[in-house]
Amino acid sequence: MRRTKATMHGAISIVNAIATGNGSSLGISLKVTAEAELGRGCGVKFLTGKNDDRLVNNIIQNTMPKEMIESNQISVRVKSEIPIGYGLKSSSAVSNAVALACSRLARNDFDDNAVLDAAVRASLAAKVSITGAYDDATACYFGGFTVTDNYSKRLIRREEAPDNLHAIIYLPRNTPRGDVNKLSALSDLFTDAFRLAEAGEYWKAMKLNGVLASAALSSKYAPTLAALEHGALAAGTSGNGPSVAAVAYEDEIDDIKSALSKFEGRIIISRINNQKASVEIIDG
Repeated sequence: MRRTKATMHGAISIVNAIATGNGSSLGISLKVTAEAELGRGCGVKFLTGKNDDRLVNNIIQNTMPKEMIESNQISVRVKSEIPIGYGLKSSSAVSNAVALACSRLARNDFDDNAVLDAAVRASLAAKVSITGAYDDATACYFGGFTVTDNYSKRLIRREEAPDNLHAIIYLPRNTPRGDVNKLSALSDLFTDAFRLAEAGEYWKAMKLNGVLASAALSSKYAPTLAALEHGALAAGTSGNGPSVAAVAYEDEIDDIKSALSKFEGRIIISRINNQKASVEIIDG
């Protein structure tokens, strides 16, 4: 029996990519682990509740040789600290983690770009992403800031963030996501935000993205503004919401948390992550 374990992290938005296909994200320390195991039998077994999970099946088909799939039972188990459905890149983190664990299960040497490509293709095929979310995938995989062209799967810029930064994330209660199709109406302004990120002006980019995403998705801007008023370097809707992420130094966390606690919902604090994803053989 051979078993692998991959560790991946989440991310928050700097610039939403849906309007233009170009985006930017920043890694955070909320964690996903995926274990993949070869056993006797055949087929795929997903041990976290969905035996027919399309995303995991697509990833396995994209990362493992056909003969290995046909002659072994492949079991996958995923554990995640990332809240699902809030724009915190849980799908990208899970896709990446499973792709990395399966790639290492299939072979001793693998290419980071091939793992990312498999995860992105599976996300598109399973329809958990509109653009493939290459910006999110690279931030989850490599950590730090990433700036990408999602449609060509090109990493334009990647750099580490200051280690003493934290993300203060507000998760509103009973707030549905807005209509993402409306983001394209502001595509020229999202392009301006992307140009700022491309130039390394991440906080300006994130603040502009926050205004635009809030307007297009009809989400309340008050939590974002409260975070900015209480010391955040930048803040805004993460992904397609409904979460709001603020980035700040440790000294500002309590003030921002206090300001956000006035709104209905809950708050998560996570360090910014610069650490690349890792994978290990744990049996076999």
